[in-house]
Formats: sequence, C-alpha cells, structure tokens
Amino acid sequence: MTNQTVLTLIWIALPFLVGFLIYLLPRFARPLALMGALVSVAYAAKLFLAPAPLTLRLLDHFGVSLILDPLAGFFILTNGLVTAAVIFYCWSSAKTPFFYAQTLILHGSVNASFACSDFVSLYVALEVISIATFLLIAYPRSDRSLWVGLRYLFVSNVAMLFYLVGAVLVYQTHHSFDFAGLRGAPTEAIALIFLGLLVKGGIFVSGLWLPLTHSESDSPVSALMSGIVVKAGVLPMVRCALLLEEIDPMVRIFGVGTAVLGVGYAVFEKDAKRMLAFHTVSQLGFILAAPEVGGFYALTHGLVKAALFLIVGTLPSRNLKELQQQPLHTPVWIALAIASFSISGFPLLSGFGAKVLTMKNLLPWQVIGMNIAALGTAISFAKFIFLPHQPQSPESRPALQPGFWIAMLLLVGGLFAANVVYYDAYSWGNIAKPLATIGLGWVAYWVIFRRLAIKLPRMLEEFDHLIGFMGLSLILVFWMALA
Repeated sequence: MTNQTVLTLIWIALPFLVGFLIYLLPRFARPLALMGALVSVAYAAKLFLAPAPLTLRLLDHFGVSLILDPLAGFFILTNGLVTAAVIFYCWSSAKTPFFYAQTLILHGSVNASFACSDFVSLYVALEVISIATFLLIAYPRSDRSLWVGLRYLFVSNVAMLFYLVGAVLVYQTHHSFDFAGLRGAPTEAIALIFLGLLVKGGIFVSGLWLPLTHSESDSPVSALMSGIVVKAGVLPMVRCALLLEEIDPMVRIFGVGTAVLGVGYAVFEKDAKRMLAFHTVSQLGFILAAPEVGGFYALTHGLVKAALFLIVGTLPSRNLKELQQQPLHTPVWIALAIASFSISGFPLLSGFGAKVLTMKNLLPWQVIGMNIAALGTAISFAKFIFLPHQPQSPESRPALQPGFWIAMLLLVGGLFAANVVYYDAYSWGNIAKPLATIGLGWVAYWVIFRRLAIKLPRMLEEFDHLIGFMGLSLILVFWMALA
C-alpha cells in the first residue's frame, strides 16, 4: 500500500474519528471541527498538484472503488471552505458540541461521496449524508424543524431505494458496481440510478423538495446543504457523463432543464431564502450543462451560496419588499453585493470565469436555454444589489460576531482568489457578453420585476406531489435512456 493510498484513507476516516472525539472532548469542539475542515482544503490542494489521478480498489469487484482527481479536488475544496466558514460563523453562538460533531460527520460523508466511483460505496455515503443532514435540520427541535427534517429524510430514502435496485441490476449485468458498468446495463438500471441522483442532487422537478428544506433550516445548515450537500448527487452524474458518451446528452438535458426551471421560480420569489434555494436548483444546472468543466462552477457556486445564506441569516427580514424599506449596514451590503455580482458573472470574481468557461463548453442546442438562465440570474440578484444601504450608528447596526466576518473573508476572498483557475477568460470578447447580460437583467428588474407582485403556487412542493414526481421522473429518464 503506497503512502498516497494510506494518506487518502486517513483523510477519509479523519472527519468521522474527530467527530466522535468531539463527544469525548466537548470543550474542544470548535477547533477540532475546524481542523477537520482545513485538512480537506489541504488534501484538495494536493490533488491539484498530483501528476496523475489516484485510483483505488479496496475490495475487488464488490467495491470499494475510489477516484481522486482534479475534478474531485474542486468539490472537496468547496466542502472544506464552506464547512470552515460555517464553523467560524457559529463560533460565538450557543451551538452545542453535538452540532459541530454532526457538521464534521456530514463533512466526512460528503467527502466520501466525492471520492466514490462505485455505486454501493456511493449509496452508503449518500445515506450517511441523509442522516447527518436530518440531524442538523432538526437541531432546533421545534415542530417545524422536525417536520422539515423528516420530510427531507423520507423523500431521500424513497429515492435511494430506487437507486439501490438500479445498482443491483448493474451488478447483475457486469458483476461489478463500478460507474463504468452503466455501459451495457439494462435501461431500467440507468433510470433507477439516475432517479436517485436527481432527487439527492435537487435536479429539475425532482429537486422541488429543496426550496422548503433549505429556506426553513437555520442559515448555517442552509449554507451547508446548498453549498455542498446537494453536490453529492451531482458529481456522480458528472462522472458518468464523462465516462460514458451515451450518458452525456441525458445529463446535459437535465442541466438545461433545471437551470431554466429554478430561475423561472427565482425571478418571482419575494422571500430571500426561498429565492436562494430556487437558485441552488438553477445553478446546479450550470454544473451539469457542461460536465467537463463542472468542477470549477461547483466551487464558485458553493462559495457564493454559502456566503449568501449566511448573510441573509443576519438581515432584519427575509421579505425583500420589507428590506427595500430598511437600509442595510453598508459592510453587510458590500459582502452581499460581491457575492451577488459573482453569481451574476461580473468580471474580477470567479463567477465570471466559471460562466465563461461553461458557456464555451455548451453544445449548440444548449445555448438559448443557458443564456435565458444567465439573464434570469442577473434579474434575481439585482434584488440584493439594489437594496438600500447606509453606515449605521453602533446602537442601530446589527450585532455581528467576529466569526461572521472571518467566514465572509474566507468565502468572498475565495471568489477573488479562484480567478486564477481560468484567467484566460479575461478578453474583451468574453467580458462584453456577461456585462451586457447583467445590464439587460438590471433593466428588466427595474422596469418589470421590481414592481411585479406575482406569487407562484407552492402546490408542486407538497409532499405527495414530490413522491408523484419521482414516478414521472422515472418514466422520463427511462425514455431518455431508451432513446
């Protein structure tokens, strides 16, 4: 066993060991949790510098298969930075050691899902993610949080039952659970596995569980779910698209569909957290629309969305109409505006490079849909950018702990630093189109959407409809795989 293999196994096991250690040493919960997150940041940096991808097979054809490459590195880096930011944000709060232990266990299980390249190991990782996420959603122990958590857990578990049947069909065909086993597997296997991943990743109509779950959770939990948890279902789809050319068109179709669907809801939404949740659905579509460059977009989205959820948690109201009448403290507005500029694709921030790179790797039939999604993004985040703001006196300004500003420095600073990933994006031709899109979006916001008072029905988000959508999605995916 090579040193690199040993190091990888230690990295995978460390968050779980440290998470349990927090129960034994509760006084050190915060530094221990922070250490676990920063180790992932260091490991991701090592993946970018490695000369070749690391492939591990631990138990022959029965699993476990792992692959660690720069694509996984982007997702792991996102996980480390978002988790560290959430820990800083909660540092001075009354969160118990249980919260930090569960956060680290969630962090470790998400890392494991990013490393898996076989369906059974991925199933185990996704199920641990579901349990850890449920415990964090239900942490306040209120009736509302318990219902939202149980609703998430039930929807997730139903989806994973379909997924597990698909994994068994893959093994029956190839006597292997590897991702590559989808080639030549029965159409039913592809449909069942993809249904599970669509639900876990919050993709297209299968992701309509996401707005209520993300918006009703505590802001740190929303940041974790939107920044990293949903990506545990997205990365396996990206890997399958890169491995199998027959899967690639299916993934791209869902990418365009979910990008347009999410932004279609978001432009009309007046609740800040629900708008961010719908935009999570939309932005995941950008990752799937161009699988070969999805890692960079995942990093940018994770940093932006974590920052935005944490900021919105400090605002005096979630209602955007009310916020238009209450000037924000200027430093808070600056952090909110920078994150909003990045996700809109403004130059000097990594969202610009990620969008340019994604648009350059689209197929011709995707261009119109993704440009509509980009325009809708600019319209949506104009709601934040044009909120009133002013310096406030010490008595009236929000009481923000130092941990909040450290989290913002980490996340917003990451948006500037990540420009190095694709500095070739900075040409006049590449700069002109995003600026035109943003300008058009701002004009549309001021002329149309700022005064528009359309409230879209929430019927499709109800529990029974979510289960019904699983059946419809299964038929859709089966038809696409058959075609």
